[in-house]
Amino acid sequence: MKQVLFINLVLISYLLSSCATFMKPPAGPAIPSRPLDAYSGSQFIEKIRNINEFKREMLILAEFRRGNIPEHLRTFIPISIKKRLNNGRTINGRIWVSSDYLAIGSEQDFVRLPMNPITAQRIADHFGCILPTAKMVDLIYSQANVKLKPKPFPPGPNMVRTAQYVRHNEVIEDQIASRDLRQLIAGHKKDVVISNKLLRKKKKVAIYGWHQMNGKAIQPLSTVHGNYYADYSHGVRLIANMMEIEGELVPVAEVLQNPAIASIISYEGTLKNTRYATEGTWTRKRWHP
Repeated sequence: MKQVLFINLVLISYLLSSCATFMKPPAGPAIPSRPLDAYSGSQFIEKIRNINEFKREMLILAEFRRGNIPEHLRTFIPISIKKRLNNGRTINGRIWVSSDYLAIGSEQDFVRLPMNPITAQRIADHFGCILPTAKMVDLIYSQANVKLKPKPFPPGPNMVRTAQYVRHNEVIEDQIASRDLRQLIAGHKKDVVISNKLLRKKKKVAIYGWHQMNGKAIQPLSTVHGNYYADYSHGVRLIANMMEIEGELVPVAEVLQNPAIASIISYEGTLKNTRYATEGTWTRKRWHP
């Protein structure tokens, strides 16, 4: 009974503070319009093909901040949630997620681009979004209209090179060439996620996913790599920063930090921190908070 009351108080508090009752899905994230002179995906690849990883990250960030993304990524798709809590109450809700992983370019010519978690967080902040939890990744895969087969490349130094980013994008495109990109697509990359593991490993990236056709993820939740790292297999999917619970909208971050209901979108229960830290400086290969 106390948990139910706490949930209701959270909802009422938010609604009163916003002075509005939200009965419709949240408005689209704050993604700038794509400039008329924006690079196509192919043109942007030529710009970053022979530069180092640090400069590549900076150019990727700048291009996303300009709004250079294909039209289908502006469509956020609802993911249904139904969870029975320990107190016996069943919670119904929805989150809204981008239809695919972040890509640069036009609808006719785009490239999905991996990036390190600092860049990913800065883009999410700029667009008014958050990054997913591992549980959200599973929910997305389970409800995806199009489930693609993972296509791993041999491990080695090429994994982090732009040429491998392009090659993997081509492998993905071969699987979805005749399908509607506005549908929810999943299974083709590992997700950059938020996790409590990052409290102990603050200079790391958390990754999870790359589901096989049986629904099992190839990549368990891992924090092996540093927060400067990205390779061809990584993808960044954005989550709208508002979600629905029992017909009302509340901030996703607020739900993740609410011990009564965090489990509906997190395997780890309450998240102590719902984002990567972005304050700091870069050297050539490292991020220093």
